Amino acid sequence: MEEKTIGRRSGRMDGGLKFDYYYGAEAEQFSFCRVPRLLIKDRRFKGLSSDAKLLYGLMLDRMALSMKNGWFNDENRAYIHYTVENIMEDLGCARATCAKVLAELDSKKGIGLIEKKRQGLGKPDIIYVKNFVLSEPPAGGEGTAEEHANTDVSTEVQKLNFKKYKNQDSRSSEIELLEVQKADFKSFKKQTSGSSKNEP
Repeated sequence: MEEKTIGRRSGRMDGGLKFDYYYGAEAEQFSFCRVPRLLIKDRRFKGLSSDAKLLYGLMLDRMALSMKNGWFNDENRAYIHYTVENIMEDLGCARATCAKVLAELDSKKGIGLIEKKRQGLGKPDIIYVKNFVLSEPPAGGEGTAEEHANTDVSTEVQKLNFKKYKNQDSRSSEIELLEVQKADFKSFKKQTSGSSKNEP
């Protein structure tokens, strides 16, 4: 019995690796690199390779380190340090592949999700990781209404817009209160069949 347990947990098996199932809350013990759903679902990002999307997710993960270290330029723009060697190691790729993936994300050759600035004197490049949510629609009105109404995309953008809206003025709390009152009134009306008699 003990040997079976050791074999199950070790993940080793003749002829290769054997992966175990998750039990209970075991999945929560790991840290994850998050790739924004927008990059996968939105058709405007369909041209990006999976490696480029993964690299962008890794760069977003490094932004947390930038916040801790106070890596901001004069315009308060956050930046990261991510050497080609580190990227090659993380993606498990050769230098040529690394250069190609970086070019896909770059503002000069690619889609423009990152912007690199050379420092010189043997210092690593500064990389500005740009916000993946477009602030305005593409030039020329590209894309159909159906594409822009993608539910996953609109949900992500709505969350961001809601945060901005909450900070716009002090009336937002009053509007929220009105919404809650309306919801409570509707539920009150549905409580009993004789609700019309009880209404104030």
